[in-house]
Amino acid sequence: MQDFYVRLVADFLAAGIAAAGVFGYWLSKRKRLAAETIGRAEEQAARLVRDAARESETGKKEALLEAKEKAHQILMESERQVQDRREQMAKLEQALTRKEEKVTERLVSAEQHDKDLRGREQVLRDREKATAETAARYDALVREQQLELQRVAGLSAEEAKEVLQRQIEADARREMATLVKRLEAEARETATERAKQLVVEAIQRTAPEHAIETTVSVVDLPSDDLKGRIIGREGRNIRALEIATGVDLIVDDTPGAIILSAFDPYRREIAKQAIERLIADGRIHPARIEEVVEKVRAEVEESVRKEGEAAAFELGLHDLHPEVLRLMGRLKFRTSYGQNVLNHCKEVAYLAGLMARELRLDWRTTVRAAFLHDIGKAVDREMQGTHLEIGVDFLRRHGESEPVIAAIASHHMDIDWPSLEAMIVQSADAISAARPGARRDILESYVKRLEKLEGIADSFKGVSKAFALQAGREVRIMVESEKISDEEATWLCKDIAHRIENELEYPGQIKVTVIRETRAVEYAK
Repeated sequence: MQDFYVRLVADFLAAGIAAAGVFGYWLSKRKRLAAETIGRAEEQAARLVRDAARESETGKKEALLEAKEKAHQILMESERQVQDRREQMAKLEQALTRKEEKVTERLVSAEQHDKDLRGREQVLRDREKATAETAARYDALVREQQLELQRVAGLSAEEAKEVLQRQIEADARREMATLVKRLEAEARETATERAKQLVVEAIQRTAPEHAIETTVSVVDLPSDDLKGRIIGREGRNIRALEIATGVDLIVDDTPGAIILSAFDPYRREIAKQAIERLIADGRIHPARIEEVVEKVRAEVEESVRKEGEAAAFELGLHDLHPEVLRLMGRLKFRTSYGQNVLNHCKEVAYLAGLMARELRLDWRTTVRAAFLHDIGKAVDREMQGTHLEIGVDFLRRHGESEPVIAAIASHHMDIDWPSLEAMIVQSADAISAARPGARRDILESYVKRLEKLEGIADSFKGVSKAFALQAGREVRIMVESEKISDEEATWLCKDIAHRIENELEYPGQIKVTVIRETRAVEYAK
């Protein structure tokens, strides 16, 4: 029994020792796992700390780059604004200078006119005095002849008076016929010179600026990175711009610029202003593009109306219909052979007004018709018919007077001139369009046309030199006197003119001048 208890205690002790060993093994394993877990956690925490430091450094660099980019944009915008203000100030100074010159010219003209009036008044007083003296001598002679006739012929006073009247009437008719003949001859001699003088004076006193428009406009970019934003994802931004404005956008390798291409300067102006605003705003997406384009279109329409009002005010036309002023303002964005149509209308009005005043005609009707003569060109691309028919119909619907409409209808000589004012309008229009420098061709075709013009003249036998002058409106040819006679020079001139007509396309006419000179050269030894 005692042995049984001893074995039981021994077994119990052995089991406790075994359990203690198992517990010690489990506890050591647990500590090892905990140590490994803590090590991995510490390593992960260190890695996270390193990643956070690296991301923080990257964020600082990106923020610094973004701040530098914004500072650069602000600097470029301020420089552009300063440049725009300088240009505006320069334009204002030029306009003030021109106005001062015009005022000075008008003062000089007024003083000269006043001087002429005083001279004419003096001449009239002298003529009145001479006429009174002549009338007194005439009365005295009549009385003397009456007395002489009565004494010699024994006629009565009534009979003598009748004879004397017949004699005086015959003398007066003879002198009148002589005077009329002399005045007609003088009129024929001076009419051409007087007409030239009127035209030259009108041109000299009129000097408006001409804006030469092309088919492309350039938009400056502060950074080439903006080209990608303007194009947009899969080109959606550039498509939205082209659809909203009707202008082709050319985004190529040209540094710092994109090109707008369209034949209509009005649409190009809207597109240019819209793109500049989008770049300044920074938000470029289709919805924003449509919003900005509509806003710019409304502002450009308002500026067009103001341009028409300013032009009419400058010419002294204060009662034109608002729709007429709006269409006239749109002519600022229309060109004809490179000549700005609004400036052309203003120039024609100046020329016609000056000539009408010189000729004592109705200058108000003349100026009004001259200013409105090309109004149809503002909408002729949107309606059927010629600009003349569209303009006449539009003005008639807006209450313009018949003399003005008649003058406009005849400025292309489609109908007979209804008045002298209409002739003045047509003449002023021809002067403005035909004078050298008013209208321009495309530079490349213009240069090629001049080169071909000189080449045609040089190809003839006996030609030593040929020069294209007056913007291609004249070609002057020097020939060798040993090879070309005077008679041959005449035929050569006709042949060159005929060949130019067949081989060249050109506006207006080209004057061909052949010069032949004989030189005698000898050397004194």
